[in-house]
Amino acid sequence: TNGDIGNPNFTSDEYDGPFGMEGDVIYAKDDIWLGGGNGGVFSDYSESNHLKSPYKGNLGPYLVDAAIERARQNSPRVIAIGDVHGCIDELKALLKKCDYHPGDLVVFLGDLVCKGPDSLAVVQMAREIGAIGIRGNHDFEVIRWHQAIKSGADPPVIGSEHYYVASALSTADLKWMYSLPWFITSSHLNALFVHAGFVSGIRLAKQNPRLMMNMRSILPDGTVTSKFFNNWPWARLWDGPQTVFFGHDADRGLQQYEHAIGLDTGCVYGGKLTACILPERRIVSVNAKREYFQYRRKHFD
Repeated sequence: TNGDIGNPNFTSDEYDGPFGMEGDVIYAKDDIWLGGGNGGVFSDYSESNHLKSPYKGNLGPYLVDAAIERARQNSPRVIAIGDVHGCIDELKALLKKCDYHPGDLVVFLGDLVCKGPDSLAVVQMAREIGAIGIRGNHDFEVIRWHQAIKSGADPPVIGSEHYYVASALSTADLKWMYSLPWFITSSHLNALFVHAGFVSGIRLAKQNPRLMMNMRSILPDGTVTSKFFNNWPWARLWDGPQTVFFGHDADRGLQQYEHAIGLDTGCVYGGKLTACILPERRIVSVNAKREYFQYRRKHFD
């Protein structure tokens, strides 16, 4: 039965309206549509009444169709990103320039941390956007320090940024760091992702993890080294068939071979932060805001 709030016999237990304003009506307990829509505030979307409801009851399906169509137009991509080294502002700018959308998969090529302004923020952001990554040499040192801390090791006598990062990361971010593999392979993209590089002629399962994190050059006699020898980049020897996407070698900057693309363009040293969008292999870069770490490297011929 209907009645109004001003009725002296009205009790709060009887009132079943949504707003409690004077003049509101009481609806039967089994009237889930509040009188067929309560003056249009709550529409009756039941099947028997759908022609009288807004959008004829199709608004929900319309929204779902629109979301699906947008996902089709923004077909998910893989965005491989070179060494970030704590440069959080440049990372945000790069993702914006890449027109990053949820659903895109970001693959960090290692060395997310150290040297730059905010390593903690970079790792947190990587985890929160569902990114995956490769273990770089600096990421590895952070993990080693965390293991040492857990084992009761003393802090370093000389300040270590790796120790600081290891002791300051949240549990969730540390767990994400621990999950980083030596390399990732994608048959769909016919691609490999690694921090430093691979030695040609050795199958992936037999590659040396320390070299995968540190190598830069392979000399004519086959010596694999982390040193920068200008004429002997390891990537010159890589003949596929999979294309390798890698970082670590800021000295050489952007490297583009037939089957290898190097994306470390020295952001933390005042260079650029660079991504490669797959599958189209489009290169996107943003300039560093400033030099965060002084560059020093011995060059070898």
